[in-house]
Amino acid sequence: MAQTRKVYFNGRYVEESEARVSIFDSALMYGDMCFEMTRTYKHKPFRLRHHIERLYAGLKIAEIDCGLTIDDMEKATYDLMEHNKDCFTEDMDIQIMHNVSRGPLPIYESVFEHGLEPTVTINTWPLITHMAGSADKYENGIHSVIVPQQSVPARILDPKIKNRSRMFYQMANLQAERLEPGASALLTDEDGFITEGTGNNFFIVKNGELYTPEGRNILRGVSRGAVIDIAKELGIPCHETNLETYDVNAADEAFITSTTVFAVPVTRFNFQPVGDGKVGPMVKSITDAFSEQVGVDIVAQAKQYKNDLESYQKAIQLKPDYADCL
Repeated sequence: MAQTRKVYFNGRYVEESEARVSIFDSALMYGDMCFEMTRTYKHKPFRLRHHIERLYAGLKIAEIDCGLTIDDMEKATYDLMEHNKDCFTEDMDIQIMHNVSRGPLPIYESVFEHGLEPTVTINTWPLITHMAGSADKYENGIHSVIVPQQSVPARILDPKIKNRSRMFYQMANLQAERLEPGASALLTDEDGFITEGTGNNFFIVKNGELYTPEGRNILRGVSRGAVIDIAKELGIPCHETNLETYDVNAADEAFITSTTVFAVPVTRFNFQPVGDGKVGPMVKSITDAFSEQVGVDIVAQAKQYKNDLESYQKAIQLKPDYADCL
């Protein structure tokens, strides 16, 4: 396995260590940027076009012209994957990250010999370091807690623009960790209705039907959409509606969704069991259906990554700690 991956950086393919963003970039100054992240299954990107189209919808609202068409961005992504194909083993899927900022602020233009331009990057990263920490959660579930930090209302900043101005996410994570180490934060809106987690969407199950927060004050996740699609195929009613904490307390099951892990059960909510406190049949059946669609048993993959993590880290001389995906 090769040790030097490349990234797409403003029209060039450079080694990761050479990809440097200016300290005067608006992304650093203001969090002024849009991004997308998807993953592969058997080295095939999952709904890549959908992710890129959502990126460009956000860029349009943010009034950032990245200088590339959607087709250009898609081609650059596949070209980067081709550049890096020898960096990953056959059984190693990857994360694909797109970042686009407005570029350096105009006040610092004199620093840049060739003028100002948006900063556009694409990178790939092995999913083993993300998914290994989730292996046990598919079987045991996680603890979701409502935190004091609330979602930013859509009237202030539309959450459907996937941006890096996410201090409120970080505050929510810190608050959840103080409530219980390892707990997963759930945010609410100004009226107390549940919105989303910090990088994931939320579902509950009641009497064989799915319920998820309506799309007003959330990022409408691609994996959230995949769950809704699967529910239709399986004949499971799915409702987008306001959810109160009472609804979760009365639910039979709950789970979160995100691109990296797809669906992870929530077996405790605000220090109480959800349903019988065990992983329920609905999330299992939806995960099984999704695994069949993408051709990868996602739960088995996470377990394999957990088993392989130590040897992988030794091989590439990484530190033993790794970022949890939730």
